Amino acid sequence: MFEVLRNKLNETISLSSEEFEYAKTLFIPKKLRKKRFLLEDGDSCVYTSFVEKGLLRSFTIDDKGNEHILQFSMQGWWAADLYSFFTGETSDYNIEAMEDSELLLITKDSWDLLLKEIPAFERYFRILIQNNLIATQRRLMDTMSTTAEERYLKLLHDFPDISQRVPQHMIASYIGVTRETLSRLRSQLH
Repeated sequence: MFEVLRNKLNETISLSSEEFEYAKTLFIPKKLRKKRFLLEDGDSCVYTSFVEKGLLRSFTIDDKGNEHILQFSMQGWWAADLYSFFTGETSDYNIEAMEDSELLLITKDSWDLLLKEIPAFERYFRILIQNNLIATQRRLMDTMSTTAEERYLKLLHDFPDISQRVPQHMIASYIGVTRETLSRLRSQLH
């Protein structure tokens, strides 16, 4: 464990071996089996989680019982409800393992200590949060200004193996269409 995290960090920042060894002491390794929850609606998000292996999904369920998937977090990605994590407020989201997953969890106190003790992590997380904001804004604009077909094709382009790893009804939820609409789209494209 920690190999994927080290590789991801090296893409953005330089850490000495000592700094990385110290950082490792602040993370809690966790295995999460498929269909188990890391976070449930109504709980506080006490960890932000790095995915060393596996796949998570972040989603909410509306008043009508419809599921809305905000994000799939694959190997090398982070998963959390940042609002809840930073404020201590309860979360509106669920984070569930789609596959057996290996995670590295960090608490808010450990996060703060990491940023204080190793300034390079300030840069790393600033860039990570910037990129997340940009991706969120683009996804919002895509939802408002592109067709369902364009959103589906973009998802397949960005994540070529997603349709083998995630059920079709969840892909439909992620791109904001019904199962029937996705089924029609898929038959038109093949």
